[in-house]
Amino acid sequence: MLLQEIQEGAEALAEGESVEKSLSIIELISSGGVGGQIIIGILFILLVAAIYIYFERIFAIKAASNVDANFMNQIKDHVSNGKIDSAQMLCAQVNTPVSRLIAKGISRIGKPLADINTAIENAGRLEIYGLEKNVSILATISGAAPMIGFLGTVTGMILAIFELANAGGSIEMDVLAGGLYTAMTTTVAGLIVGIVGYMAYNHLVVKTDKVVYQMEANSLEFLDLLNEPT
Repeated sequence: MLLQEIQEGAEALAEGESVEKSLSIIELISSGGVGGQIIIGILFILLVAAIYIYFERIFAIKAASNVDANFMNQIKDHVSNGKIDSAQMLCAQVNTPVSRLIAKGISRIGKPLADINTAIENAGRLEIYGLEKNVSILATISGAAPMIGFLGTVTGMILAIFELANAGGSIEMDVLAGGLYTAMTTTVAGLIVGIVGYMAYNHLVVKTDKVVYQMEANSLEFLDLLNEPT
C-alpha cells in the first residue's frame, strides 16, 4: 500500500510538472489582465520600432562606408592634371558621404584653403546628421522601455494588494496571481526591449564613428593635396 501511494504521488507530481511546463508566454500575458496587456502591447511596438530603425540604419551606414580604395588616387590624378570636371563627375558617380565632401571641396578650388576647409566641415556636419538619423530614438527606447516595465510592476503590485485587501483575510494565490503576473511579465518585457535598444544603439554608434573617421581621413588627404606645392 505504501509503495502504491508513493507511486501515485510521483505520478501526480509528474502531472503537475507537465502542467507547469505547458504554460506559454501568451497565457502569461493574458493572465496579467488588461493593464498588463496594454503595457506589453506598448513594449512590443517599441521593440518593433527599435528593430526597424536598427536594420534601416545599419544598411544605410554600410552603403555609406562602401568607398573604393582607389577613389582618392583617381581624385588626385584628376586634380593634379587640372581635370576638375572629371573629378566632380567621379564624385557624383560614387555618391557616398566621402565623395560628397570631396565634391564640395572641389567646387571651392581656387578659393583660400581656409574657405575650402570650412565648406568641407559644414558639409561633413550635414552628412553626420544624415548618418545619425533616428539613432537617438533607439537611445530613448533603451531608457524608456525598462521604466514602462517598472510601471507595469507597480501597477501589478497595486492590483495584488487591492485584491488582497478585498479578500476578507483569506490569502490565496489565485487572488494574487493576476497582479503578480502583471508585475513580472511587464518587468521582463521592459528589460528585454531596453537591452535590445541599448545594444542596437551602441552598435550603430560604433559603425557611425567608423564612417566619420573615414570622412575625416579622406578630407584631410584632399586638403593636403591642395596644399602641396605646384
